[in-house]
Formats: sequence, C-alpha cells, structure tokens
Amino acid sequence: MTPDLQHLIELQELDLAAERQRRRVTDIPVLQAALDARLADRTAVVDEVKARIAASQAARRDIERDLAAVQARLSKFKNQLMEVKTNKEYQAMQKEMTVAEQEISDQETRLLERMEEADALAAELKEAEAALKAERSETEGVRRALDSEREQVAAELERTSTERARVAAQISREALAIFARVAHGRKGVAVAEARDGLCTVCHVRLRPQMFNEVRRNASILQCDSCTRILYFAGSPSATSPQESGAQP
Repeated sequence: MTPDLQHLIELQELDLAAERQRRRVTDIPVLQAALDARLADRTAVVDEVKARIAASQAARRDIERDLAAVQARLSKFKNQLMEVKTNKEYQAMQKEMTVAEQEISDQETRLLERMEEADALAAELKEAEAALKAERSETEGVRRALDSEREQVAAELERTSTERARVAAQISREALAIFARVAHGRKGVAVAEARDGLCTVCHVRLRPQMFNEVRRNASILQCDSCTRILYFAGSPSATSPQESGAQP
C-alpha cells in the first residue's frame, strides 16, 4: 500500500474519532440540562405540596375561627335562656340553639376533614422530599461523572487533533486536496474500503478493472459513484474472480 493511501486511511479514522469526540462534548451539556430539568420537576412537586399544606392550614384556621364564634353564640343563647319570660321566647331561643348546635356539628366535621387532610399531606410531603433528596443525590453523581467525561473527551480530542496534524503532514498535497474535497461533499467520509467488488459505503459495484486496480493499493483511486478514495484491506496478492476466471 502506498504511504499516501495508508496515511489517508489513518486520517479518515482520526477525523471520524474527532467527530465522535466533538459530538460527545456537545451532548454532555444537553444531558446536564436534562438532569437540571428533572431536579426542577422534583422541586416543583415539593413546592406544590407545601402550597397545598399552607392552603389547608389557612382553611383550618378559618374553620376554627368560625367554630369558636358559633360556640360563643351558643353559650350566649344558653345564658339568655334562663332570662326568657314567655313560652314563645323560650321556643325561639331553643330554635336558635338548635341551629347553632347544627353549625357546630358541621364545623367540627369540616375541621376533622382538614385534620385528616393534613395527615395525608404530611405523608405526601415526606414522600416528595425523599424523592427530591434521592434525585438530587443521583443528579450530583451523574453531573460529576459527566464533568469528568467532558474533560477526558476534550483531552482525547486535543490528542486526536495533534495526531491528525502529524499524519496530514506526511501526505502529499495532491492526495490531501482530494481527501479534503471529497470529505467536504460526503459528510466527512472521504475514504471507503472496497470489498467483494463493491464500494462498502455507497454499495455500488465497481468495474472489474477498477476493482483489480484498487486491490493493488498502488495509487489514489476514487469510486465512480460516490468519488470516495478506495482501498483494499485484503491481501493484494489474492486472485480476484475476474482474474482467475472463476464462476460466481
């Protein structure tokens, strides 16, 4: 294999590795943002439960205030009952007391419901806070791992870039220009292996004479279909079906 072709293969591998590394460096902040979003969701759940607890407590205080007012009114009615002089006044007072007692019963029922709600909300808050704590712990661990990976990948990318410059310096200007032109037009993939008479990237069958020339790895040859630089990874001395006359 010619030195140019060997180095072009190395250059292609380095470019693909660098692309993977750049993509990973770009992906890591996105992953970290997703972690932050998950943590924010857990925090929002805790805040929402706390808001419901505050609302429930305010409603309970209102009930307690109303209950105290009705109890005071009933106590007043009981005191006034001793002072009535007519049967009509007595019956009217009894009616007021019955209404007040019913209001007290209703308010006590509402108060009991709020107390039960408070117990349920307290349990819900405990569960939400435990989930938030676990999420925060997991998020911090994953974030540290991603930070470490980003530093590692950035260092690998720097080494890859250095190695690419070293390899590129050993390639002729003409071959390097072909590589750059094809890579630009083919999403960074400028080199392709030829195997079984095909270009393994575009999967178009090569002309028999072309494939035989590619198998020698003696010059820079490009696929007629995709223009990628072709190389043969097998033994150059192997006999092709076309040369041997073997039937497919």
